[in-house]
This record gives sequence, C-alpha cells and structure tokens, in this order.
Amino acid sequence: MSHISKIELVIQSLTDLKKACRDKGFEFVENQKTYKWYGTWVGSAELPEGISKDQLGKCEHAIRVPGATYEIGVVRRGSSYLLLWDNWQSGGLEVKVGPGAGKLKQAYAVARTRRKARQAGYRVRELVSDKRVRLVLQVA
Repeated sequence: MSHISKIELVIQSLTDLKKACRDKGFEFVENQKTYKWYGTWVGSAELPEGISKDQLGKCEHAIRVPGATYEIGVVRRGSSYLLLWDNWQSGGLEVKVGPGAGKLKQAYAVARTRRKARQAGYRVRELVSDKRVRLVLQVA
C-alpha cells in the first residue's frame, strides 16, 4: 500500500541539503527527474497539498538512502523545495531516515545553521549526545 507524504520541511538551500545527505551517508542525485516509490497511488490517504496524482514520482532531484528500496523526491515549489517520499514500510525509508524523516530534517537544520552562522562570523561547535545535537556559536 502506497502513501506519498510530504516531509514537513521547507528546503531553502540545496547546498545545505546536499551537506545533510553527505553527513547522513545518503546520496543526493542531482537532476534525477523521478524518485522510486510504490508506483501506484492507492488513494486511501490524501495527496500532499499542491501535488496531483500525475505529479507523483516526479522531481527535480532525488535522494537515495542505502538499504532502502524507495527514494525521496526533491520537488521545486517557487524559490524553495519540498521533499516527497513513500513512507510505506516495504520501501525501507522510514527505518533509515527515522519517523517523519527526523534524521534528515535534523541534519539539514544543522547544516543550514552552521553555514549561516559561519557567514555571520561565528565559530560553530557541535555537541552530540543521545541523538540530540546542540550547536554552540561563539564570536570569532
């Protein structure tokens, strides 16, 4: 059974998304126009807002996750991007990227914050404990 869901994250920077993917061991595939999913809309759940059935499986870029059959689609919406995925268990994505894609969302937030802080002249230190990340910013 297939359910395409939107990962609740607005991507403002592909640079930061690529860094997040590298940090998590995922592969950002530039200019891949489709992402792997079940392939047929089951219709028992709502489509993601702004996405029609004929747009399912189409993207500007994709994210491959080692050990998962399905992929994450990176879809342009205006000046930003959204991420679509089929989180049905047989595709293996949720096991690898966490519920709601939490691991990818956290890695993107860390990459974006680090880059923006450095641009503003801060030194950044990362402290990790119990799956939590704390960034410490210091005036350079």
